[in-house]
Amino acid sequence: MSKKLGFRKALESILKKSQVAAKKKAISIFTAMSVAHVDDEEPIPGEVCHVEKALPKGEFYIGQWSGNLPHGDGKYLWPDGCMYVGEWFKGKMMGNGKFCWSSGATYDGEFKSGYMDGNGTYSGFSGDTYKGSWVMNLKQGEGIHSYANGDRYEGEWCGGSQDGRGKYLWKNGNNYVGEWKNGMMNGNGTMVWSNGNRYDGSWEDGFPKGNGTFRRPDGSCYVGMWSRDGKDQNGTYYPSGSLTDSLDWDPQRVLSEDLKDCTICPGEKVSILPSQKIPNWSAMAVKKEGKGRRLSKLHSRSRSSDVYDVLAASEGWVEDRAVRALHENSNTRMFRPLFKKTVKKQGQTISKGHKNYGLMLNLQLGIRHSVGRPGPAISLDLKPSAFDPKEKVWTKFPPEGSKHTPPHQSYDFKWKDYCPLVFRTLRKLFNVDAADYMLSICGNDALRELSSPGKSGMFFYLTNDDRYMIKTMKKAEGKVLIRMLPAYYNHVRSFPNTLVTKFYGLHCVKQLAGSAQKKVRFVIMENLFCTHYVIHRRFDLKGSSHGRTTCKPESEVDTTTTLKDLDLNYIFRLQKLWFQEFCRQVDRDCDFLEQERIMDYSLLIGFHFREAFSPCPSDVPSQKTKENSNSISRANRVNGSKGLHVLYVTIFQYDSCRWSSIRLGINMPARVEKTVRKMDCEAQLVGEPTGEFYDVILFFGIIDILQDYDITKKLEHAYKSMQYDPTSISAVDPKQYSKRFRDFIFKVFVEDT
Repeated sequence: MSKKLGFRKALESILKKSQVAAKKKAISIFTAMSVAHVDDEEPIPGEVCHVEKALPKGEFYIGQWSGNLPHGDGKYLWPDGCMYVGEWFKGKMMGNGKFCWSSGATYDGEFKSGYMDGNGTYSGFSGDTYKGSWVMNLKQGEGIHSYANGDRYEGEWCGGSQDGRGKYLWKNGNNYVGEWKNGMMNGNGTMVWSNGNRYDGSWEDGFPKGNGTFRRPDGSCYVGMWSRDGKDQNGTYYPSGSLTDSLDWDPQRVLSEDLKDCTICPGEKVSILPSQKIPNWSAMAVKKEGKGRRLSKLHSRSRSSDVYDVLAASEGWVEDRAVRALHENSNTRMFRPLFKKTVKKQGQTISKGHKNYGLMLNLQLGIRHSVGRPGPAISLDLKPSAFDPKEKVWTKFPPEGSKHTPPHQSYDFKWKDYCPLVFRTLRKLFNVDAADYMLSICGNDALRELSSPGKSGMFFYLTNDDRYMIKTMKKAEGKVLIRMLPAYYNHVRSFPNTLVTKFYGLHCVKQLAGSAQKKVRFVIMENLFCTHYVIHRRFDLKGSSHGRTTCKPESEVDTTTTLKDLDLNYIFRLQKLWFQEFCRQVDRDCDFLEQERIMDYSLLIGFHFREAFSPCPSDVPSQKTKENSNSISRANRVNGSKGLHVLYVTIFQYDSCRWSSIRLGINMPARVEKTVRKMDCEAQLVGEPTGEFYDVILFFGIIDILQDYDITKKLEHAYKSMQYDPTSISAVDPKQYSKRFRDFIFKVFVEDT
């Protein structure tokens, strides 16, 4: 104990001295103490040496140093009492280390780019402990959380909350084993109370919902449908036969009484994240490199101003002058930031005068009518009649309005809803709020039409907020969707992490004006790339080679270009748990599509490079990362200026809502490795790895799932098989297509070891 106190006093003494030193002029030299200021020494480039450095704001670093940055083993102390001891890589906490908060909380484990990332243990000041896997400061993967109140959770996590399979044990002896979602009991699970009562069945948002059985120790039980509000409650009570057993037992007592002692402990909140404590090394480097050119400016500025610059960047304030200072540095002029304030949206806005302006108005009127129309309470257990192909609703929209429709400025048209109850239930299943859905499609903002239709001749439209994509479709595609709708509904309900397209509505507009009376069918679905991140590269992958290239020179490829199989020059590396779930889900989805006789589908992939700089003009980082053998080798090695990278990461840290929505295929942190394919070798779909790695945010999903193996595709297969290698063409039997697709995808996606 005395040794610890002595060590703490020594540290406090060093900190006090460093604070005094930091307030001196930039030209002052530390002669009274052996501690050097961060700007005072000119280390030999590439050399790793041991230093003791006083930094702005009274911070202090002791350890290995290279290239004017902490690099290797080192200890960093902050005036507020926080401390990090561990491995560094070019100014970032990287590898194994321990972070201590002034409150007494600690994190001991793996770090990546300053984030708690990998396996680690957090011990809170209140008594909370979590031991398990982390991704970007959030609990992700397998982990055990012991709460200060005595509760304990063991199982899977996602985005910082219980998600997946897990067991929660309350201090009072109650326990739940089953499925979780967003920190609540959700899915199938079993609750056992300490008094012997037991519930087996479905859960939703922490309460029994759907089919379930409640048993008591005396042998009595209730079997049936459960509902929190009691409206859909329907079941049978089986008494034990004992004289004391009441026949009027109310299952709502389980919700109101038995579950009141089963609240989930929220756990301890981390006051400040280690990634938010990383200093702005680049601001100091820029200041130092500019001394010769701007000597008069530097002499006119006070030390407090320099400290303010570092303070602003380290606390997450994005200052315009910091960005300007970076561009003043000649070493950064060749770069431009990827994090733009405004990004030009894809597609052409449909305004008045556009050829499809009337169609857009009709669509918006129809959606507003369909979604806004009152309906019965939604139950996830649908009757077979809801899926009947004849289950459709026609509504006439005269320009002057009617009893059920408003007046409008478009032409006279009829609106058709296909299987409205099914799609309404699907929207609920996919957590789509009705008001938000209507606002996105029918709000004041116009839709955007993508530049040109694909091979099918169909058009694509995006809502202004990018959340939903609307595709016009052929009659045959509509029939396929209605035919497979029961199986599709059961599949997406059974597997929340499914990668297949999420469908929200199927509709038809019939123009009544004129003699043509044209019909336009369209489907509303999820837009995979609804994100604030710039999608730098897009790939549409099928696993076939014939015609699977964009035939565009590299100079013409931009962020809106969709590349194909023969253009692919990356493999995708997922963390172990994500990779295992990915493989399971691809197998499930392909089995489903094969059973429904679907083929010609694709895996659509988009990713955002997390490096802060890109060379003009392609918007893709050119800095290469090589895999090293030491424990801190998995870092991105972006040579040159790093100032904007710090600002970029700071913005990224504070937008926590993006990371709270991580799921399979959406917003996923991953790595990509560059590959090189042999010239003019179509047989080699996957190139040779080069050892160049990039950290990315990954988005992917299975699209175009409405093409069945009909007579047209069979004829296409027969015709092309006579001209080309039958294994290279897209039009093949669904079973063969599924196998080829899986084989290819499991080569493109690998576990990150």
